[in-house]
Amino acid sequence: MQTNSLWRDIDIETFPSLTKDLTAEVTIIGGGITGITTAYLLVKQGYKVVLLEAGRLLEGTTGYTTAKVTSQHGLIYDYLIRTFGRDKARLYYQANEDALKLIEQIQEELNIDCDFSRQDAYVYSVTDKGKQEIYKEAEAYEKIGINGGIVKNVELPFEVTSAIKIREQAQFHPIKYLQPMVQYLKEHNTPIFENTRASDVEKGELLSVITREGNSVTSNHVVMASHFPFKDFEGMYFSRLHVERSYSIALPTNEVVPEGMYLNAENPKRSLRHYVSEEGEMLLLVGGEGHASGQKENTKECYEKLQSYSKEYFNTDQVTHRWSSQDITTLDKVPFIGPVSRNNPRQYTATGFSKWGMTNGTIAAKVISDRIQGSANPYA
Repeated sequence: MQTNSLWRDIDIETFPSLTKDLTAEVTIIGGGITGITTAYLLVKQGYKVVLLEAGRLLEGTTGYTTAKVTSQHGLIYDYLIRTFGRDKARLYYQANEDALKLIEQIQEELNIDCDFSRQDAYVYSVTDKGKQEIYKEAEAYEKIGINGGIVKNVELPFEVTSAIKIREQAQFHPIKYLQPMVQYLKEHNTPIFENTRASDVEKGELLSVITREGNSVTSNHVVMASHFPFKDFEGMYFSRLHVERSYSIALPTNEVVPEGMYLNAENPKRSLRHYVSEEGEMLLLVGGEGHASGQKENTKECYEKLQSYSKEYFNTDQVTHRWSSQDITTLDKVPFIGPVSRNNPRQYTATGFSKWGMTNGTIAAKVISDRIQGSANPYA
């Protein structure tokens, strides 16, 4: 059994550390899906970009995701309507749908083979309380105009009390998707530095990102795509963010793995999807057992519960990979994407994706790159 993500089984190119001062138009801090996509969108438009990563590219949350590309973020739309109103709830849905389309567009632009496949996404319940919540969510789908709704039958090996789906969502291999974008950046002479931790951003006529080793990158714009905003004295985002760790396992199975992507309405969470390995083997991916970071000593128990669940319902407990990731949620469940403050409009943050970083991180890249280019974006 490997204690790393299934996605990181493939070779990932390494890059040097920054050892001298540089200038650019945009400095991007963070080598995950948000940082790499932002860099790609800007370089395509002719911007001079420098990309900094504190560790290795794609070794953060992006490399340890379940890789669902979906606008169905649990039972969120009834909550969003009650909290922000119907129009903004609809914008949240449309933003994530546009992110899905952008991922598909980039995949086609660069001719990327990343196991991208369209799948319906489901939330199901196994209790009467969960059923009531799902029916409320179905009403929200109707109000917003979401492409989906209540379904009577799901292909799960256990009884459910109800289920709701969004049609034509997707799943993919995140590393295979992002590596060609990194190659594009290389081919367009974009400096990429690993093991280069940013420690400060100095403001002036230009912004200077200072690294822990004392080097700097000076630019007109700085994008903090670093998962957690490291330079946060203005936005005070740390006071409005909740960090949670969750767990995933991959298991081969001879049982029929249902098409689609699944998440339960109740706690503890159970996330399900399938993946076909390079050797053609069908793998079941099971995720869940989330908890506030640092508040559980025996994390092995989380994997064991997922393994027992897989044995009970899918007749497999032969785990080939297991991994965990940390995800950040905002108090109102909507990400922080944009300038860190009104007084600092050229420094941007993107955080709080609430475990849905494939779409939220992608639309963050589009919102921020549009802002840098001076283009209007409906989701800003």
